Amino acid sequence: MRDSEPLTGEPLAIDLVNTRPVDGDGRSDLLDTPQRLAAWLDLEGDRLHGEAGDPAPTESDLGPVHTVRAHVEAVLHALLRGTKPAEVDLCALTDAQRAAPAVRELGWDGGVVTATVRRSGPLGVRLAARLAEAAADLLTDPAIGRLKRCEADDCVMLFLPAHPRRRWCSADRCGNRMRVARYYQRHKQAAERE
Repeated sequence: MRDSEPLTGEPLAIDLVNTRPVDGDGRSDLLDTPQRLAAWLDLEGDRLHGEAGDPAPTESDLGPVHTVRAHVEAVLHALLRGTKPAEVDLCALTDAQRAAPAVRELGWDGGVVTATVRRSGPLGVRLAARLAEAAADLLTDPAIGRLKRCEADDCVMLFLPAHPRRRWCSADRCGNRMRVARYYQRHKQAAERE
């Protein structure tokens, strides 16, 4: 896994925040173009309940998604610090959901009644609403108390550990890198003592 690839597998709201990793130039944005947003939507497609795909994202869709990401990130960092999240961030996430409310559209498939969640409006607004909804689900889940930041010095990724001893966002991304760094440091110190 390369650092330029989105880290996925956490709750959707955390995956969204983790699209801003640290690279050699500081924080990068893995959703900075419509094409990169589309690629991330493909990775997360099964969790977006039909909000991804058609039509393809455009420049105008980036703003609402970035705005929700910023507010989710602010709330999660407040929780990591053990402080009250800013009211403006919580209200912004609520407003994003209001901008494209979910409606369960009923239909008939020939044998049973079906319900498909639909939202109206531009793609960016629909995505922002779905992502804000995912944030609301995460923030009200008791598991949020386990939220951690990766222990690698140069990593800002967040995760919910399934195991209390988990220390890194990804064993492939930061875990191996930190183990190699510790190994190098031990051998460097041993060589200096000789």
